[in-house]
Amino acid sequence: MYLADGRPAPATSASPGGRRTGRSRRVRAAVPSTVLVLGTVSLITDISSEMVTAVLPLYLVAELGLSPLGFGLLDGVYNGVSALVRLVGGRLSDRGGGAGHKAVAAVGYGLSALCKPLLLLVHSLPLIGAVLAVDRTGKGLRTAPRDAMISLAAEPAARGRAFGVHRAMDTAGALCGPLVAFVLLRAAAEGYDAVFTVSFCVAVLGVVVLLLFVPGRALPAAEDTAGPTSAGPTSAGPRTPAAPRTPVRALLGRPEIRRLTACAVLLGLTTVSDSFLYLTLQRRLDLPAGWFPLLPLGTAAAFLSLAVPMGAIADRLGRRRLFLAGHLVLLCAYGLLLAPLDGGATLVCAVLILHGAFYAATDGVLAAATADAVPEDARGSGLAVVQTGQTAARFVCSLAFGAAWTAWGDHTAVLAAAVGLALAAALSARLLRPAGPTAGPNSPSEHAS
Repeated sequence: MYLADGRPAPATSASPGGRRTGRSRRVRAAVPSTVLVLGTVSLITDISSEMVTAVLPLYLVAELGLSPLGFGLLDGVYNGVSALVRLVGGRLSDRGGGAGHKAVAAVGYGLSALCKPLLLLVHSLPLIGAVLAVDRTGKGLRTAPRDAMISLAAEPAARGRAFGVHRAMDTAGALCGPLVAFVLLRAAAEGYDAVFTVSFCVAVLGVVVLLLFVPGRALPAAEDTAGPTSAGPTSAGPRTPAAPRTPVRALLGRPEIRRLTACAVLLGLTTVSDSFLYLTLQRRLDLPAGWFPLLPLGTAAAFLSLAVPMGAIADRLGRRRLFLAGHLVLLCAYGLLLAPLDGGATLVCAVLILHGAFYAATDGVLAAATADAVPEDARGSGLAVVQTGQTAARFVCSLAFGAAWTAWGDHTAVLAAAVGLALAAALSARLLRPAGPTAGPNSPSEHAS
């Protein structure tokens, strides 16, 4: 359905009035082969990482007896350390040009793969924390270069769709990973050791696919010179050249990047981590421990089903609008966790579907919005700036949520997160509101995000 040649599309004739032919529209709707290969790498890698992620909360809390505060610290390390190196990964990849994106991404994928067997050897909290920190360092290094390759390979008007396809393939791996972990836990005598071993083998396969099949230099997609489409312009304004070593301060000096980063931070401060959400569900419904690894499947299935449609909607209606709407969906999930309902399986399904819809409306959409606001030669750095702000905020949220759970209980902690998210969404809506009296639905400021 989405197969496409990675080469630039041949020029096509335009009909009177400047409209493009049907063949041109079909080419524009296709997804470049680079995006598909990167999606395959992410699919394989996510099978590996989600195998570990699915069992890690239960392993740490049930097997090692960590308190919610202790788990919040480790979960913050797991999700927050990558924030410290994303800027490094983005800057290094930009310095190497197109080839640098692949090289830095390969280092990141390889580093995470090497950490999987180390989980077999460590059993104390400090050592486990160190291994998780190194694993997240790898993730931090690879994320911005990978997203830069996707944004450069896709045409500007179809970036939301391209990121949606990639995130859908990535989520297919997230769907398979917990299933594999579930089977291994039930079939193997030493279930956790089996999970970590198989995870390492799968991660190595992902690195091999990246090295062999991803082009060394992504060819930037042609800019849309046919004028605004029904979706409006796709850039945040005129694209000005930027040196590959553009400092963070210069990037934050761009209004669109500054506003996107501020909103990512505000909303990230109230985004409860997946692990805490699953633990809340498990404790509220008293689910058997053996079924815990299946909880991420609901989120992954909803994400997989909605990622591509949400990307297409973002391209048409505006990426900022969908990004904010996705957080309102998350607020609904918090509301279900707080409501005095005894829905059993129905409640679980509803929360997980909303959780997956939240990711489908925000993950790739934010990356596409950021790519529109950053020059090509600073694409990795620009993506890293926004992603770093979001990830650092979620690190703080993990620590705060774990402390609140320990002090007041899970219900009060979720209530505090819900109130904070509602306030953050209101502030973000004001920050991302188009400026100027002439800003309309198709203005550059509106559609860029």
